Amino acid sequence: MQKPPQPQDFALRETSPNIGAGQVTPADKLACTYDLVEQMQYLYVRVVKAKELPGKDVTGTCDPYVEVKLGNYKGVTRHFEKKSNPEWNQVFAFSKERIQASSLEVVVKDKDVVLDDFMGRSMFDINEIPKRAPPDSPLAPQWYRLEDQKGEKVKGELMLAIWMGTQADEAFPDAWHSDAAAVAGEAVSRIRSKVYLSPKLWYVRVNVIEAQDLVPSDKSRYPEVFVKAILGNQALRTRISQSKSVNPMWNEDLMFVVAEPFEEPLILSVEDRLAGNKDEVLGRCMIPLQNLQRRLDHKPVNTRWYNLEKHIGEGEQKKVIKFASRIHLRVCLDGGYHVLDESTHHSSDLRPTAKQLWKSSIGIFELGILSAQGLIPAKSRDGRGSTDAYCVAKYGQKWVRTRTIVDSFSPRWNEQYTWEVFDICSVITIGVFDNGHIHGGGDKGGGGKDSRIGKVRIRLSTLEADRIYTHSYPLLVLHPSGVKKMGEVQLAVRFTCSSLINMLHKYSHPLLPKMHYVHPLSVIQLDSLRHQAMQIVSMRLSRAEPPLRREVVEFMLDVDSHMWNMRRSKANFFRIMGVLRSLIVVGKWFDQICHWKNPLTSILIHILFIILMLYPELILPTIFLYLFIIGIWNYRWRPRHPPHMDIRLSHADAVHPDELDEEFDTFPTSKPSDIVRMRYDRLRSIAGRVQTVVGDLATQGERFQSLLSWRDPRATTIFVTFCLIAAVVLYVTPFQVVALLTGFYVLRHPRFRHKLPSVPLNFFRRLPARSDSML
Repeated sequence: MQKPPQPQDFALRETSPNIGAGQVTPADKLACTYDLVEQMQYLYVRVVKAKELPGKDVTGTCDPYVEVKLGNYKGVTRHFEKKSNPEWNQVFAFSKERIQASSLEVVVKDKDVVLDDFMGRSMFDINEIPKRAPPDSPLAPQWYRLEDQKGEKVKGELMLAIWMGTQADEAFPDAWHSDAAAVAGEAVSRIRSKVYLSPKLWYVRVNVIEAQDLVPSDKSRYPEVFVKAILGNQALRTRISQSKSVNPMWNEDLMFVVAEPFEEPLILSVEDRLAGNKDEVLGRCMIPLQNLQRRLDHKPVNTRWYNLEKHIGEGEQKKVIKFASRIHLRVCLDGGYHVLDESTHHSSDLRPTAKQLWKSSIGIFELGILSAQGLIPAKSRDGRGSTDAYCVAKYGQKWVRTRTIVDSFSPRWNEQYTWEVFDICSVITIGVFDNGHIHGGGDKGGGGKDSRIGKVRIRLSTLEADRIYTHSYPLLVLHPSGVKKMGEVQLAVRFTCSSLINMLHKYSHPLLPKMHYVHPLSVIQLDSLRHQAMQIVSMRLSRAEPPLRREVVEFMLDVDSHMWNMRRSKANFFRIMGVLRSLIVVGKWFDQICHWKNPLTSILIHILFIILMLYPELILPTIFLYLFIIGIWNYRWRPRHPPHMDIRLSHADAVHPDELDEEFDTFPTSKPSDIVRMRYDRLRSIAGRVQTVVGDLATQGERFQSLLSWRDPRATTIFVTFCLIAAVVLYVTPFQVVALLTGFYVLRHPRFRHKLPSVPLNFFRRLPARSDSML
C-alpha cells in the first residue's frame, strides 16, 4: 500500500531558475518580454508556398503537401487537391534540446490513396541556419529549387524561411511544435497556446410597472395576472398583482445577465393564473437588447409603454385588437455594477461594466509559467500512464492557455503573459489540466473531458512591487480517497507598480462599484446572477477555437464553491477559532496578571496603570505606540513567499472517508436511502450544536435588552436604581479615582478573590430571555 504523503510534501519551495538568460536589468525588461522564463531555443521552419510542381496523377495534376523532417520528428502540412501552385504558410518549431540530427529535410509529396509520391526535397545543414532574436525583423522567405533523392535538380520550387529563435518569436504561438509530434494534424490547434477574452457581461434590469387593457378569456372572474420574463435560458416572473383587474400593477424589478454581442431578445409575457395551475397568455412582447438604454449611475431611466401581441390559433396568427393591450416598463442595461462571475473572496476584477467608469491602471502583473515536475499519470495510453499537460491562467477578462506538452510528466512551457492591474486587492488563478481531446477524445482514456491536475491562487496585494518571485507550487486535488498531490508547477511572478499614489489611494475606495452600495442586490439575487454569469462565460469560451472547455472554466471559477460539505464547514470553524485564538491568548495573559502568576509582571502592570490614571492623556498614545512596536517587531517574521493551497487550513489532511464521499456526491443525491438517512441524522446532530450556540448568543443579547424593558420588574428596578446611584457617584467623584479603584479591583491579589461568580455576572444570568416563549 502506498504511504500517505507527508506534510512537507505539500510545502511551497523557492526555486532559482535561469530566467531572462541569466541577467535581468531594467534595460532587458524593455527589450525582452520573456525575462521571467528560461530562454528556449527553437528551429523554426516556415513553409510558405510552392510553384510549378510537376503532375503525378493520370490527369496531370497533383495533391501536394510538405513534410518537414528533423531526426525522428516529422511535421506535415495540409494537402491541396489538384493544385500545382499551393500556398500553406505554416510554421514548424523544433526544440533545440531534442535535435539529434545534423541536417533538416523538407520534402514535397503528392497525396495518394496507397503510397504518396515523392516530388522533391531541400536539405539544410543545422550549423548553417541563421539565428534571429526579437525584436529583429522577421526573416524573409526564399525560393529553393527542389532536388531528387540523388541531389539533382527537378521541376518545382519551394519558398521557405528557416531560422533559429526563441519562444519570444512572434511565430511561436501558432507554430506546430515537436512536443506535439504524436498529435494528429486536425488536433494541432487544440494544443497551441492561446489568449481568450471573457465576454463583456451586463446586468439587465426590468422594472415591471403596470399593464393596461388586458383581455382575459373568462370575463366572469377577476384575473390573477403576473409577468414572465425570458432571456436566453433565464426565466423569471413577478408575483401575482394585488390589483386583480384588467389594469394590474406590480412595480417589481427582475434582473438578468447578458453578454455582448447580444444574441437573444428579452421576451415578456403577461399571463393569467387559472384554476388547476394553468396559465393563459394575455399578451407577449419582444424587446431587442441593442435598443436598450445603458445606465451608468443610480438615476432612473425613462419608462416606456410596449404593445402586447396575442397569438391565437394553431398557425400563430396575430389577433388585431383596436384598443391593444400595453405594458409599462423601465428596462435598461445597468453598467454601474460589476457582474460577478467569480467568488467575491478571490475576484480578479472588480471594475464596473461600463468602460466610462473605469479608472486608470495602477501597474502591470507578469506571469512566467516555467514548468511542472512530478505529474502523475492522468490517463492510460498504449498500456502505460500518460499526461498531456497545459496551464490556464485567469485574471480580469483575459484568459491565457499554454501549449499542451504531449506525453510528459515534467513538461516545460516557459511562456510569459502580462496583465494590466486596476486593483491591487485581486487574485490571479492558475490551473493545470490534462488535455483529453488530442488522441481521439474519450476513445482512449481521455473520458472526453480535460481532467484537473491542480490550481494555484496568488493575491497581488501579498507581493512586493518590482520583485521577482520564483517558486514551485504544489498541485493539490481532493479526490474521494483524500487529498492527493498531483505534482508541482513552477511559476515566476512580478508586480510592477506604475503609480504608488494611485495604488495606496485604492485602499480608501470601496471594493465594489458605487451601484452595489447605492442600489444593493440581495444575497439570493447575487448567487443566482453569478450562476448565470458563469454559465454564459463557460458557454462562450467553449465556442472559441480551440475551445476552452466547460469543465476547465468551471474549475477556474469555483462553480461549486457554494455547495455545503462537512469538510469546508469544519475548516471554516477552525478558521474562526484561529482568529479568536489571539484574543484568548491575551485573555489568558491578563488572567495571569490578575492572579499574580508572575508577581514582577503584575507589579509592573500596576505601576503602568497608576501612571496612566494620573496622566490619562497618555492612554491613547500608549496604546498606539504599543501597536507600532508590535508591528515593527513582527517585521522580522514577515511572509517572504506568496500564499499557496494549504491542506491543513482546508482540513483536507484529516477528513473522514465518508465525509469525502458526501462531498463528491451529486446534487440531488444519488446515494441509497440508508446512507442518506445516516448523513441526515449526522447533519441534524451537528446542526443542533450550531443551533445551540446561536441560541446562546441570542439569549445573551436578549438579556441586555431586558435590563430596561421591565420584563422582570424587580431586576429592572435594581438596575435603574443602580444607574441613578452610579450617576451621582460618578458626578461627584473624579474619573481618575473611579478608574483607579476599578483597576485595582480587577487586578486584586488572589487572596481577595472568591471562586464563586461575581455579583454582576450572577445578576446578568438571572435576567429573562425570549427563549421561554419558543415552542
